[in-house]
Amino acid sequence: MSAEIEIGRAKRARRAYSFDDIALVPARRTRDTRDVRVSWQVDAYHVDLPVMAAPMDAVMSPQTAILVGRLGGIGVLDLEGLWTRYEDPSEALERIRAASPQEATRVLQEVYAPPVRPELITDRLEQIRRAGVVVAGRLSPGGTVRHWRTVVEAGVDLFVIRGSVVSAEHVSGSTEPLNLKRFIYELDVPVVVGGVTTYTAALHLMRTGAAAVLVGQGGGASSSIRQVLGLHMPMATAVSDVAAARRDYLDESGGRYVHVVADGSVGSSGDVVKAIACGADAVMLGAALARAEEAPGGGYYWGPEARHERLPRGYRSVVGTVGTMAEILNGPSDQADGTLNIMGALRRTLATTGYSDVKELQRVEVVLAPYDPD
Repeated sequence: MSAEIEIGRAKRARRAYSFDDIALVPARRTRDTRDVRVSWQVDAYHVDLPVMAAPMDAVMSPQTAILVGRLGGIGVLDLEGLWTRYEDPSEALERIRAASPQEATRVLQEVYAPPVRPELITDRLEQIRRAGVVVAGRLSPGGTVRHWRTVVEAGVDLFVIRGSVVSAEHVSGSTEPLNLKRFIYELDVPVVVGGVTTYTAALHLMRTGAAAVLVGQGGGASSSIRQVLGLHMPMATAVSDVAAARRDYLDESGGRYVHVVADGSVGSSGDVVKAIACGADAVMLGAALARAEEAPGGGYYWGPEARHERLPRGYRSVVGTVGTMAEILNGPSDQADGTLNIMGALRRTLATTGYSDVKELQRVEVVLAPYDPD
């Protein structure tokens, strides 16, 4: 039962919770960390770690996408990013890193002004495929209309359609919108789509045939969507609501399971654990992986929203560097802040709460225990 609060005589609001508002409770049983599993399976692909790397140029290059794949996760390349606009984006990346805070947004707009080149989409995806890892590429809904055929012909394994807000019912009086249901039905490739933050929107996306839905509004630590558009949904509530949609769709469809991927506010190992406890099958990591020594951002972080040519809804932020990609995901760690050995922390939580795998952890008891991480 959801308690509503009266904002004023004409408006009531539902209380919602972030990951910082909740905590997990150990049960009566514990396990040895060597006896727990953190793998998951999306469509035909068995993945050792419940991690997708966010399709942001500060995080993913073709090389880091390959690296994440070899470490056990899925690296998702932004197919509308710098690697599909430039043969060599090194100079563009250096301009972004060198820009002052006051100039950063303008510089982002300038370096992303050249058009996406279809032949570079093909080249980058083939480079990842040659490495023998899962090939995943992201397009925006608008970019999907323009470039989907190039992506499919290049041999993508997972097609990711990601935007700040993606719905199954986009209405336009001037252009032909992407019909997700028809598109996914006709496509012989599993589609991951989002973001969504509500039960109803998620249920409609699941009905399109998506293999997984992304929960969140993108951008994460670099997003200013709340300040610019007034939109926000705390992630603990959002993931739980979408997990409820997955449960109801499972019954409605006669057994079709749609994976839920938490995409936002997952900056530390504790956030990963809480996202799964709220119902996520996996997480999409952005800022957490932007802190890697190999990350193209060099300690800076920005998302697609920050480069919009008319209405930026994000900014370049400083996240610093804490270790290698391997250390961030699999350890070892010499820090006690949840930035290193994220999967080791997940395994420890599974062992401490007595659950044997990620799916079982969704049943863990959760309490309201707000705290200020700062």
